[in-house]
Amino acid sequence: MIALACDHSALELKEAIKAHLDAKGLAYKDFGTYTKDSCDYPDFGAAAARAVASGECEKGIVCCTTGIGISIAANKIKGVRCALLHDHMSARLTRQHNDANMMALGAAITPPKMAMEIIDIFLNTAFEGGRHQRRVDKLAALEE
Repeated sequence: MIALACDHSALELKEAIKAHLDAKGLAYKDFGTYTKDSCDYPDFGAAAARAVASGECEKGIVCCTTGIGISIAANKIKGVRCALLHDHMSARLTRQHNDANMMALGAAITPPKMAMEIIDIFLNTAFEGGRHQRRVDKLAALEE
């Protein structure tokens, strides 16, 4: 299950992501927002992040205008490693090296076609472990 969330500025992108996931037969849970009414991204980013941290959802995708604010909000939740992604390489490496369990996109930054490509890479790339596990463990220790 994939946790989804956005603010009002990224609602169209989130809806496109839902259609993309539907087409691939992937399950998701939408944590809002559901309208274009002005709202606060921390409310929705944190809700999705809590679902990932608790294990309710395996991964998460969050969006706002730039992806910056909602990624900061998600990263405030213990156990979440949310990467702001703009390209294929960062999508692949954040999974391989950082074992990121959430990703963020900027609706005003990343075109929809590129966003879907980034999502596919993120969801289909495995963590390499090995020397990278030591580093991920150190990230987790910073939360203590």
